[in-house]
Formats: sequence, structure tokens, C-alpha cells
Amino acid sequence: MTATTAPTAPIAPAHDERVTLDETGGLGILDLGRIAGRGLASRRVRSGLTALGIAIGIAAMLAVLGIAESSRATLLAQLDRIGSNLLVVTPGQSFFGDDVSLPDDAVAMIGRIGPVDGTAAVAQVSATVRRTDKIDADETGGIAVQAADPRLLDTLKGTLAHGRFIDAAVERYPAVVLGSVAAQRLAITDLDDPVTVWIGGRWWSVVGILDPLPLAPEIDRSALVGFAAAEDLLGSDGAPTAIYVRADPAAIDDVRAVLAATANPEKAESVNVTRPSDAIEARAAAATAFTTLLVGLGAVALLVGGLGIANVMLMAVLERRSEIGLRRALGATRGHIVGQFLAEAVLLAGIGGLLGAVLGCLVAIAYGQSQGWLVAIPVAGVVAGITASVLVGAVAGMYPAIRAARTPPTEALRS
Repeated sequence: MTATTAPTAPIAPAHDERVTLDETGGLGILDLGRIAGRGLASRRVRSGLTALGIAIGIAAMLAVLGIAESSRATLLAQLDRIGSNLLVVTPGQSFFGDDVSLPDDAVAMIGRIGPVDGTAAVAQVSATVRRTDKIDADETGGIAVQAADPRLLDTLKGTLAHGRFIDAAVERYPAVVLGSVAAQRLAITDLDDPVTVWIGGRWWSVVGILDPLPLAPEIDRSALVGFAAAEDLLGSDGAPTAIYVRADPAAIDDVRAVLAATANPEKAESVNVTRPSDAIEARAAAATAFTTLLVGLGAVALLVGGLGIANVMLMAVLERRSEIGLRRALGATRGHIVGQFLAEAVLLAGIGGLLGAVLGCLVAIAYGQSQGWLVAIPVAGVVAGITASVLVGAVAGMYPAIRAARTPPTEALRS
């Protein structure tokens, strides 16, 4: 009699702590980050130099953007402070090339225009200003002497660095107000002690020094005296050589259209009307246009950094063939290998991008402060720069990562 045994249930294997990569469904982002970090740490010098290449490209672009933005912000802030509603009327030439003067009543006529809020005239004086009477008369330092209306400071929305402006109390006496550049060229920094300059064969007391006037750089380079003093002491005829007009911003174009005919009805074609703020706005636009070229150069540097990443990752693939083969033998898929090397490239580029963003912002801030500008860092540019560096790293690391994944495990282990 043959004994039969009942089939026994299969014995469950002991719990195995080892779980393959395929069983986990893939590597997590943190896992990829740790693996990529260890891979880069094993090649510190090479990785550091490659990240520096990316950093230089990003820093160059952000420094240029930051400097241009700071310059533009400063110019626009100046316009907000002093206004863009200033017009300047100057005499031109006749059809036959003869110089034409503005009529003596031009200022009064312009003041009758409804939207005009203020007017002030200056008149060129045939004289030179020097620090002492021992200096040759031909050594003018590029400083003009002009008779100025007491309303000039208000019309230009200017401010005084020291002293007072020409007013009814001093306009008939040898008193002079220096523009900011003129004071600098005459080596006059303050008026704590009485200061005199030599004009037209006599000493004149310096009663004021102006702050810079962005809309009237010609005033910055001038020594201003009263009209009465210019006529009595310097032989000026008092004919205005420039009239500054402050108009209602809403009607600035209409005022500009009628200024020439109003200032000189008989010879309107010989009157020049300019808007100084146009030059500042043009400078702001030019700064933006020039920035495009420099950002392009920074992009080239970023591209070179991307090629450096591709080169480093290709070398890493060749040097780590045995590691790749071992991981494949332990169950890593091609996707895992691609993710590992791609993560290394992205991490390397990201580190370079962050370093470049910090360096670029520091350069822009330092340069802006050295120029006395408002510091403006383009946040969008910083984000775009870091994003661009990561994308460059991803693109540069794609081919080396795919090449590593295609390496047969057996061939990799043999090598």
C-alpha cells in the first residue's frame, strides 16, 4: 500500500530587504539629487571650473542688465523730478545764414500763451571768469558768463548746493552764481568763507553754487550774473540768447508749435525750439538698445559653458563605465542611468547659474552705487538667467546621459 502525502503549501520566502530599482518604480528627485551630488563631488576641480564657465556667462548678462536698468531708472527718476515739460527757445539763422537775435519782448510775448506756467531768459555776455586776475585772459576753463533772470531757478526746477540765487537784492551788484561744473573747474566747493572770482576786469562775489541741472547742462558750465549788472558792469545789450519755458504737460505739443511764431513773429523760421527731455529719453532708449548687444555676448559665454558641461559629462561617462555596468547589473534601467547623468548636468548648471546670478547682481549694485545711480536689479532677468542655465545644462547633458544608458552592462563591466 502506497502512502500518499498531501501536497504542502509553498513555504513563503523570508522577507528580503533588497528592493530593485524597477520595483520602486524609479528614482525620486531627492535620490537623483543625492546621486548627482556625489558624482560631482568626486570630481570637484573639474566640476568647479565647469560651473565657473556657466557662472561667467550668467554674471555677464545680469551685470549688463542691472547696470542698464539702473541707468534707465536714474534717468527716468530725473525726468519725474524735473519734468519733461520744459522747452528752450534759441535764436537761429536767417535764410541767408545771418545770425538773428530774439526780440527784447520775446519773454513777455511767450508768457502770454495760456498753458505757459513760467519763463526765464539768459543772455550771453562777452566776458571770461577766472579764479584770480593772474591767469591769462585766454584761459577760460570753458566757463561761459551769462546774465540770468531771477526766475531761472524756479523755471528749471533747480536747487542750490550752497548760498543763494540771483534776486532783486543782488542783481545790480557784482554778484555771481556758479553752475555745478563751473564751480568744480574753479575749485570752489563751498561758500563757508567769502569767495571771489575775476570777471571783466573786476572782482565778483560768489553768492551761490547750483546743483547739477540735467535739462540744462549749459547752465552747469556757466557763471550767472544779474541782467542789470551785466549791462552796467560788463557792457551786455541784454538781448536774450535762450528762453526757458515751462508749460502745462497736457499742452506741451501745442505750446511748442506756436513758440517760434510767438517769440519772433517776423522771422519765425529763424527760431529754434527744443525739448531737453527728448535727449534724456533718447539716452534711456539707447541704453536699452546697447544692452541687447551685450546680453548677446553674455549668451555666447553661456553657450561656451554649456559645451563645457557636455565635455565634462562625456568624460564622466567614459571614466565611470564600470559603475554604469554594475548599476545596470543590479537592476537599474536605461531611464535610471539617463536620469542620473542628466541630473548631474542640471545640478552643475544650476550651481553655476546661482553663482553667476549672485556675482552679476553684486557687480551691478557696486557699479550703480559708484555712479550715484538708483540701483535696480531686474528680477525677471535673474529668474530667466538661472532658468537658462538649467536648460543649457539639460540640453548639454542629454547626449552624454543617453550614451551612458546605451552602454551594454557586460561590456561596461569588462572595461
